Amino acid sequence: MSQTLNEFEPHYRSDPYARDLSAKVTTHTPEGGVVLDASIFYPTGGGQPGDSGWIDWDGQSLSIATAVKGERGASVLVPSEPTRLPPIGAHVVQRLDWERRHRHMRIHTALHLLSVVIPLPVTGGAIGAGRGRLDFMMPEPPEDRDALERELNRLIDRDYIVSDGWITESELDANPSLVKTMSVQPPRGAGRIRLVRIGDEEVQVDLQPCGGTHVARTGEIGRVILGKIENKGKQNRRVNISLEQ
Repeated sequence: MSQTLNEFEPHYRSDPYARDLSAKVTTHTPEGGVVLDASIFYPTGGGQPGDSGWIDWDGQSLSIATAVKGERGASVLVPSEPTRLPPIGAHVVQRLDWERRHRHMRIHTALHLLSVVIPLPVTGGAIGAGRGRLDFMMPEPPEDRDALERELNRLIDRDYIVSDGWITESELDANPSLVKTMSVQPPRGAGRIRLVRIGDEEVQVDLQPCGGTHVARTGEIGRVILGKIENKGKQNRRVNISLEQ
């Protein structure tokens, strides 16, 4: 797995810990969104919500409710309410709602570990600010729910490093078991697929395609509580988790 990221890598991915960033407005969308030449706002995708925050320019501030994917993978910043936008060409400073984003990062990484603790096909999932869930192809409920919670927190406490890299689409085709989520396939067309690894080459805990943002080490997640396990049909069960704080 190559660790090299190219110069066109979105800033929210190459530096997920950036809380603010200067940029220039490149365009407005017909719906009233703002597109910048470099963005730290993660756009909604893969079960992870878009980031919120603010952009400031010339003594003015615009509240951003979320970000969505635009053309050629751009992040389109969606204002909280219709209002005057910074003009095209304006230099702005982006500021993330960092606490919300960081909780998304913690939950997203914890869900990767949940897919290790419950090694069953994943049929869906969602990430929130402090809560998340995965749906599994699980005909019968787990025999020992508390044991699952203990094992999940044991992996977190091991403080494994979390890293990313890339493989080609043909390499993924040769290793289809890397894809755990049945309902969402990695985006294709760019010639390469991003992989997120937990652990290292000697002790690899998890490796799967993912475009989201993650913490740098599992210990940063903190303690996780295993919540309700819901029956979602004959073959599916929903496993909920939340951050203790």
